[in-house]
Amino acid sequence: MLEIKNLHARVENTEILHGINLTVNPGEIHAIMGPNGSGKSTLAQVLSGHEAYEVTQGEVMYQGQDLLALSPDERAVAGVFLAFQYPVEIPGVNSAYFLRTALNSMRRARGDDEVDAVDFLALLREKLKLVEMDEKFLSRPVNQGFSGGEKKRHEILQMAVLDPVLSILDETDSGLDIDALRIVSNGVSALHGPDKASIVITHYQRLLNHIVPDFVHVILDGRIVRSGDKNLALELEEKGYDWIKKDHASDAVTA
Repeated sequence: MLEIKNLHARVENTEILHGINLTVNPGEIHAIMGPNGSGKSTLAQVLSGHEAYEVTQGEVMYQGQDLLALSPDERAVAGVFLAFQYPVEIPGVNSAYFLRTALNSMRRARGDDEVDAVDFLALLREKLKLVEMDEKFLSRPVNQGFSGGEKKRHEILQMAVLDPVLSILDETDSGLDIDALRIVSNGVSALHGPDKASIVITHYQRLLNHIVPDFVHVILDGRIVRSGDKNLALELEEKGYDWIKKDHASDAVTA
């Protein structure tokens, strides 16, 4: 589904990614971990098409297409979704209108019929149950006045409505209490399937107790330096990153 080869990227003339290689197949969940400043969120932004990030080398193929050649809206239409680490507020635009507009914009681009107001409300009520949100949120401006947990649940609500093929979750667990973490994680797990894939970026192993990854990757200095299964996340929780940093430094000297 997704194949990243030797991906280099920079922002404001500072190169952050120094050769990312990653293959994600349908049905897989990949967790990306690493210390602050290692390139985790940069990878997410590059995959979503953020204009501030410049790819300087490498390629990204998504379902046979050159992902880097697509605009952000074309990537969304193709089924790529990014849940933000810091969801933005949109004053004056209520959530129901925002979600219906987004869904119908994608359906038009795909040549599908738009969803009318009645059918959309029925769909939205069903998805609200998934993230345990009250209908009153639908009349409120997008994320305005929302708590941190409500913003993250609203991100997963968007994901549920838009039904992406490839979901990229950029530190969705950041700032969540235990209940909000459970709700968000359950929503992500419920939306996963054999024809879909997820990249979950996180600092903490606790998220991976709820969203069980097939693979865990560690990014250091803009490169994936170690990969494993969920046990790697447990080892990181116990030991931190210093041991991997030392191994990575030794490998670099040897090379």
